[in-house]
Amino acid sequence: MRFLLALTCLALGGCGDADAEIRATESGADTLVVASDPDLRRLAAELLPQLSRRSGLELDAPVRLERRSRAELETYLREKLDEELPPERARHLARSYHLLGLAPGDLRLRDLLLSVYLEQVAGFYDPDSTALFVLDDQGPDQLRPLLLHELVHAVQDQTADLDALTAPELGNDRRKAAQAAIEGHATLVMMEHVYGEMQGEELDLSEIPDMADQLRPALESVQAQFPALAAAPAVVQESLLYPYLEGAGFVLALWRSGAERGAAFRGSLPLSTEQVTAPEKLLGPGLDAPTGVTLTPDGGTVLLADNLGQVEVDLLLREVGGNAGARARGWDGDGYILVDGGDGAPSGLVWASVWDDTDARDAFVRALRPGLATLPADARLDPGTVDGRPTAVLRVGTSMAVTVHLDGGEP
Repeated sequence: MRFLLALTCLALGGCGDADAEIRATESGADTLVVASDPDLRRLAAELLPQLSRRSGLELDAPVRLERRSRAELETYLREKLDEELPPERARHLARSYHLLGLAPGDLRLRDLLLSVYLEQVAGFYDPDSTALFVLDDQGPDQLRPLLLHELVHAVQDQTADLDALTAPELGNDRRKAAQAAIEGHATLVMMEHVYGEMQGEELDLSEIPDMADQLRPALESVQAQFPALAAAPAVVQESLLYPYLEGAGFVLALWRSGAERGAAFRGSLPLSTEQVTAPEKLLGPGLDAPTGVTLTPDGGTVLLADNLGQVEVDLLLREVGGNAGARARGWDGDGYILVDGGDGAPSGLVWASVWDDTDARDAFVRALRPGLATLPADARLDPGTVDGRPTAVLRVGTSMAVTVHLDGGEP
């Protein structure tokens, strides 16, 4: 979903000085924040100028901020699920991940996501309404760190349209890469503010060696804190936690490259999870942009078309290939279609990937093939070439012929 959740604040809950003096005047609060709660307005107005400065982004308009009850949150989440993940798409997505061996066959994706969000969310920024909401059961100890993170999203949205950066039509991989930049940036700005207050001096996290590795244990602790998240399939956990776990490392690399602090929202937004994990593919001398992969079936009905991205191909190798440390090195793009089986037959899936070279493709095929027998339907994985480039096509539960089209990337 496209609203930005405060998972990081929950992982670091209690950080910051909840009893800090509110220094903003009423007139300043009225200028910076629009809110019906005067205490919330004053606290947000105190924090906003500092967060804007640390983020490297300009605050051009007041931020809308309101409290909501748990009941109102549930209503909102259900409406968002209906809008962004309607029941039919949710069923097709769950079926696709099941055929790939990444989810159980009885996965009720919408119900799972709703339960995960309800147990975690303390506040969120909604790009659709350009408003920041916090739950009315948040006490002072939780409110300040929550605002430190979510207010950064509000500032981001005034520089770059967050809704557009994470629109569904961009595909799973590009959306997840954008979310990593968004959440990584907000996490670092928040932590610089918190640690700076604790130490009584300005702090630049990009100057601390291995800072991303130091952040990981705190962020990973989220999984253990929430039963619904901990019980979710790995692909769901990855989708929710990846922007926080990897995003901070990407933004640190961006800052260390000499880019200004808001660079991710001014031309240096990652185009793929490969660029998030390996920032040199975005920041190096030659841009390594992902290749678009689309599939046209020879007949039949396409129920869903999307992609995985390198991070989920890594997961495929771990979950199906059985190699805990496997990485999809040399991945350059992928795409899949879920196709109607026809005459009441179950739907099947065709997934195609393109690789930097034949060695990378062949290594992937060797790593994945032993696990194909564990998939829920007959599966075959065929290496090949398209436009002279090495590819691999996986079919699960279907023998349908497809035409693979490649767009962009490096031949």
